[in-house]
Amino acid sequence: MSINEIIAANLQRLREERNLSFGQLAERSGVSKVMLSQIEKGEGNPTINTIWKIANGLEVDYSQLIAPPMRKVQIVRGADIPLQEDDNGKFKAKCYFPATSSRRFDVFTVVLMAGKRHFSEGHSPHTQEYVLVHQGRLEAVIDKDSYVLEEGDAICFDCTLPHHFFNPSQEVVRFLDIVYYQ
Repeated sequence: MSINEIIAANLQRLREERNLSFGQLAERSGVSKVMLSQIEKGEGNPTINTIWKIANGLEVDYSQLIAPPMRKVQIVRGADIPLQEDDNGKFKAKCYFPATSSRRFDVFTVVLMAGKRHFSEGHSPHTQEYVLVHQGRLEAVIDKDSYVLEEGDAICFDCTLPHHFFNPSQEVVRFLDIVYYQ
């Protein structure tokens, strides 16, 4: 798929998601209706500045116009994902779905070894973290407040705050961790 075809498909999808006519988008972006129509048909060859104007008019990141469309079905094999380790192997994570321009979140599976802690100074502005415990007991300490989660429990919090996870047991704890970028 060529870059012009990718831009055409993304422009049409984003414009329709916002229920904008070519005229409305032209007013918002400063790009003519004729040019927008040509680009959406894959006939135009927009400059970088034109793409920026359209992105601003749609109120999206530039990358949302140039990123290839996601497949309708994505299969991720655990064996194919690199294992990320921290704290000398006490905290292990796999990122199954990294954030993209159209997917504003990361999906991790995490293993925290018995009796161990993992610290985070906080993530980028306007982020939230969602944690679901699959196995074991997890203590989440968020900005000095402590929350104990059992198997099947979940928590959501502002992860711009300093936080850490603690496994108080003698067993491994496993959890799903989603970081959402607003």
